[in-house]
Amino acid sequence: MRGKPVESDIYGIVPPMVTPFTDADTVNLAAVAEDATYLVEEANVHGLAVCGSTGEGHAITTDETRAITATVVEAVKDRVPVITGIIANSTKASVERGKAVADLGVAALQVTPVHYLFRPSDEAMVDHFRRLAEETGLPVMIYNVVPWSYLSPALLERIIDEVDGVIGVKQSAGDMKLLADLLVRASDRARIMSAVDALLYPSFALGAHGAIAAVLTAAPTLCVDVWEAVEQGDHTRARATHEKLLAIWNAIEADNLPANVKFAMSLQGRDGGKPRPPMPEPEGERRGVIEAALAGGELL
Repeated sequence: MRGKPVESDIYGIVPPMVTPFTDADTVNLAAVAEDATYLVEEANVHGLAVCGSTGEGHAITTDETRAITATVVEAVKDRVPVITGIIANSTKASVERGKAVADLGVAALQVTPVHYLFRPSDEAMVDHFRRLAEETGLPVMIYNVVPWSYLSPALLERIIDEVDGVIGVKQSAGDMKLLADLLVRASDRARIMSAVDALLYPSFALGAHGAIAAVLTAAPTLCVDVWEAVEQGDHTRARATHEKLLAIWNAIEADNLPANVKFAMSLQGRDGGKPRPPMPEPEGERRGVIEAALAGGELL
């Protein structure tokens, strides 16, 4: 379906919010609302995403997904779009979670392919996203992140063209060529958001419509700055900001990335809460590396 319109409300810096857990392993919704307000009113972001990888979406329940989404939608009061993440192992489970937030006013669902060990066929992938869009009645962004269920630019283009409800892709991989290929193939008719945390500046320079990536939550003001610099054609400033962000990404990138993002937030006076077990909190040398990177970015 060539000429499919691009969804224009989703663009720019869209931090994937963390999910702050308490010592009792419950969700601290007051902290969720507080950080949503900070990100919109002080960091001046362009949207918010909840319950994704950074939000430990693989470890939360459907009821928690609804509560988190409702809290953020209420906090932002229609000032920016809110995207809800779905990380599930079947079409049925994904649809159920999407329906649970369908009445809350979200701009889209951010949905991974199934993330267990076995990869569906291309035909099954197309049907998975078609059923999600049709049965939830919500726009869908494909979160292209699962290594053994990774979708090629060609398959992503096919899904975008064949499934009306799919309005974009969050492209998560360190390979800039995959992002570049996808932008050439489909950026005229879908939102292509970068999740290449280390390379936001070149992502934006290549024409990505924005980003949804963990480093945005750890350092939102710097990410807004690099987005605005590219928009204004100030590549000297964009490169300088990129170098600060690269150091921060190198400091937080690890298997316990959400916990490292939460620690980076705490150093800046934001309450990210605890990670949900069994994810550990950062310890020792890692904490010092994160603090030094934030200081280098003039965030402390």
